[in-house]
Amino acid sequence: MEISFLFCPIYKVTKLYCPGCGITRMILSILKGDLYQAFRYNPLIFILIPLFFILLTNNIFLKNKLINKKNKERIYITLIAILIIYGIIRNIDYFSYLKPTKIR
Repeated sequence: MEISFLFCPIYKVTKLYCPGCGITRMILSILKGDLYQAFRYNPLIFILIPLFFILLTNNIFLKNKLINKKNKERIYITLIAILIIYGIIRNIDYFSYLKPTKIR
């Protein structure tokens, strides 16, 4: 079942895929237990989920004991750079496999 009311406003206006395109469909696929389809909708975010939970655990439960402030800033800057690069390359035809793709 394809949900037609979900769309990315950036894609709708620019016809370019942002780093977050496919996240909603990815989450819906995860909730249905279809991890392969979730990965195809947005592979980068799917891979970054564990890192997000590590950072969340560090901030909330460990009170920044696992990762100090200086390293946390480096991690955030690296993540922003990765998202920008991913947003650029997923719009290049050579990397068309990074576009949100419905398998079935």
